[in-house]
Amino acid sequence: MNIALLLLFLVFCKGSHTSGLITNVTTRPDVLNIGSMFTFDSVIGKIAKLAITLAVEDVNSNPNILSGTKLSLKMRNTKSSDFLGIVEALQFMENDTVAIIGPQFSATAHVISHIANELQVPLLSFAATDPTLSPVQFPFLVRTTRSDLFQMTAVVDLVVHFEWKDVIAIYVDDDFGRNAIASLGDKLAEKRCKISYKVPLTPTATKDEIRKALISVSTMESRILILHIYTSWGLQVLEEAQEQKMMDSGYVWIATDWFSTILDTDPSLPLVQTNNIQGVLTFRMYTPDSQLKTEFKPRWSNLTRARKLLNNTSFGLNTYGLYAYDSVLLLAQAIESFFANGWNISFSNHTNLRELSGGKLNLDALNIFNGGRQLLKSILEVNTTGLTGPIKFDADGNLLNPAFEVINVIGTGTRTIGYWSNSSGLNVLPPEKLQMNMQTNGSSAGTQKLYSVIWPGQTTEKPRGWVFPYNGRKLRIGVPHRVSYPEFVGIKGTDFTGYCIEVFQAALNELPYGVPYKYVPFGDGTQNPENNDLLHRIQIGEFDAVVGDITITTNRTKMVDFTQPYIESGLVVVAPIRKMNSSAWAFLRPFTPMMWGVTGVFFLVVGAVVWILERRTNEDFRGPPRRQFVTIIWFSFSTLFFSQKEKMGSTLGRFVLIIWLFVVLILNSSYTASLTSILTVEQLSSPVKGIESLAIGSDPIGFLKNSFSEAYLTDELNIHHSRLVPLNSPEDYEKALKKGPSAGGVAAVIDERAYMELFLSSRCGYSIVGQEFTKMGWGFAFSRDSPLAIDMSTAILKLSENGNLQKIHDKWLMKSACSAEGSKQAVDRLQLKSFWGLFLLSGIACFLALLLHVLRMVRQYYRHADSDIESSQSTGRLKSFVSFVNQREQEVKSRSKRRRTDNKASNKIAHDQECSSDGLDES
Repeated sequence: MNIALLLLFLVFCKGSHTSGLITNVTTRPDVLNIGSMFTFDSVIGKIAKLAITLAVEDVNSNPNILSGTKLSLKMRNTKSSDFLGIVEALQFMENDTVAIIGPQFSATAHVISHIANELQVPLLSFAATDPTLSPVQFPFLVRTTRSDLFQMTAVVDLVVHFEWKDVIAIYVDDDFGRNAIASLGDKLAEKRCKISYKVPLTPTATKDEIRKALISVSTMESRILILHIYTSWGLQVLEEAQEQKMMDSGYVWIATDWFSTILDTDPSLPLVQTNNIQGVLTFRMYTPDSQLKTEFKPRWSNLTRARKLLNNTSFGLNTYGLYAYDSVLLLAQAIESFFANGWNISFSNHTNLRELSGGKLNLDALNIFNGGRQLLKSILEVNTTGLTGPIKFDADGNLLNPAFEVINVIGTGTRTIGYWSNSSGLNVLPPEKLQMNMQTNGSSAGTQKLYSVIWPGQTTEKPRGWVFPYNGRKLRIGVPHRVSYPEFVGIKGTDFTGYCIEVFQAALNELPYGVPYKYVPFGDGTQNPENNDLLHRIQIGEFDAVVGDITITTNRTKMVDFTQPYIESGLVVVAPIRKMNSSAWAFLRPFTPMMWGVTGVFFLVVGAVVWILERRTNEDFRGPPRRQFVTIIWFSFSTLFFSQKEKMGSTLGRFVLIIWLFVVLILNSSYTASLTSILTVEQLSSPVKGIESLAIGSDPIGFLKNSFSEAYLTDELNIHHSRLVPLNSPEDYEKALKKGPSAGGVAAVIDERAYMELFLSSRCGYSIVGQEFTKMGWGFAFSRDSPLAIDMSTAILKLSENGNLQKIHDKWLMKSACSAEGSKQAVDRLQLKSFWGLFLLSGIACFLALLLHVLRMVRQYYRHADSDIESSQSTGRLKSFVSFVNQREQEVKSRSKRRRTDNKASNKIAHDQECSSDGLDES
């Protein structure tokens, strides 16, 4: 009915607002009419009534606020009725009201905001917290309290802090509840959490309705309960929860600020009610301590004490009372700013409402506040400090710096375990102190999020947050009914056996709680089922989990959540092998032909370098050309056995030989080890060397039908689909490999190592060739964000640490029929790439030695062969140098010495002759 009345009103109000007759124009009146509407007997209303009355008295008694203008307050009791809220709002509009403090309820605000928009009268609501009350849709509704959007963000941060994933929302089924829970769901989704179950309750819920709702909640999996309801019957929900044993250990109750409002308003709850709320977490809008607040509290206490003496009722001060007081203070300062800017108070008749004159509803008496937009602008521009702290609005019309206290109910009182703010999240420090510490100490200040919590059941251990639902349904575990490898998963009638099944059951036994479950086979047993199809059944809710040989791949992790891998299993290549018989030339097999060639060349190079370095000083390296050639060959290859008899005379020759002997030592040791392996171990070989040679060839390749390996081979390795041959069982593998590619079979089979090791354990004519070319593992699959997946991962790690996982592996998968054969793998021939560093080292040594030797020869040439240089002008300097190098070093030095002696003698004779000649001339 209230909506119908509102729509009727709006139909007639559509039209120009300025075309009406302007009445009651005043510049600064002595008295201004303001209204206030809320439910007087509600927990919030009875506090707000007194707070608003005190605020108006304080404003009127302070001439500095409105410069002598008084506020005339009229209060209306909406009695929790949206219809009465509409009627009372219209009554205010008849009396030239410039602003209304209220309404209290979000549903009422949604309705009468349309009237306020039409008649341009600002509404200042101190208790309407619905996040959807947007200033875009309702510009004349100013929220002077905190939006539930911020409170729900705080709830989500609390849930994430304790690492929970699913919550259950119990809420009142109206605008206040629905829209807040919608915001909660959005914020949870941002953190990869969700509301798993919603329980809407009517605004006038009865005890029987509450009981039925809680019984349905008790059958759900999640134990994290978010309670967003009204103060009028909120305690009834907790009382009924106590009767249903839902306040015991394992449950988590998170109540929004309705609960802290009750505790603040009536701190002396009866003992029975106190027992019903132990361990509950709740939020309180944070209001920092200030001098104004400190001075106001004694006034409040004196007033409430006097009221108790008069009518035997007392109540404490809750945060909504503080915001109600500040709403009046905010309005008063905005009105003063309105007058200071030169605006007038004037009202005008609505043009369309004149047509309704004379009716009993008296709608033509409703006036438009012509200065409403200017007053609204002044309200949003106020920057002051009230009882709740700084009062200032952001661009979205919300009060700045939203923050909440996180409260834990303990015994007969409460304890603040932390704070939440929109800027810093959860912390044990109040927001302003945290901000101050961060400015002083940097980001390291205030790292603790919350103090310890006493949970329902008087326990300090964090609840797991979920249980298996007590609705009689067991977990449905999908198990692939395969044709092959019953050692992993075997199904015979109702019996489920195998390695995967036993690991799963052992992991369940490690959990600290019981898990009711039943296995459900998937597939007909005649061919291997598609694993992706099996996992899809988890997505659609047919299965709760899948147990089997399921490989963890990137695409599959987008479908489900996997546990920690319980076995590693990458893709390998299996091909037929044949024995290699020993031959007379087996001694050549340790090195590849290239390795043999490079080694031989280096023997000769090193021999030649040593010959060059030694021949001028060492007689062992001189003689006829034939002898010198034989010496080079003999010396080079004798170093292989360290039996060279020639002595090294030069330092450079010794340097080259030491490096080369080190290289020979390594080559000798490697050759000996490889040859020993070749001659003592039976050799197996295969034409397929690994995945690389297989990929570039054209032979057909086998793979397990309906496995992920097909997509991997085509997408990642670009192997054409026509080369791939699907096979169903190990027997098919063996037949295809025996036939070979020439007879309609395959050259090799690609499958996971776990399968192939089991396949090879009883088939000795095949072997894994090459390296494992993927690194994967098997895991148990659960639905996305399932808490059981995390607990099972922990259980698998415990099995691995205590050795039970290996014992299960040995029980099912350890086969020994071909264990000896499997170890006789072909020994790889030693290649040049394994020794190129040694050859490089030896080459550098030879080069440096030759370079130094040449430089030394040039120096000696110019030092000891000056006369030869003069005589070489005609024969050529190069030929002279070569001739010099061929000479023994001792001969060069002796000839040089004789030449110097002869020169000295000649110089002496010449000097004596010159002296004799001088004497004759004098005589």
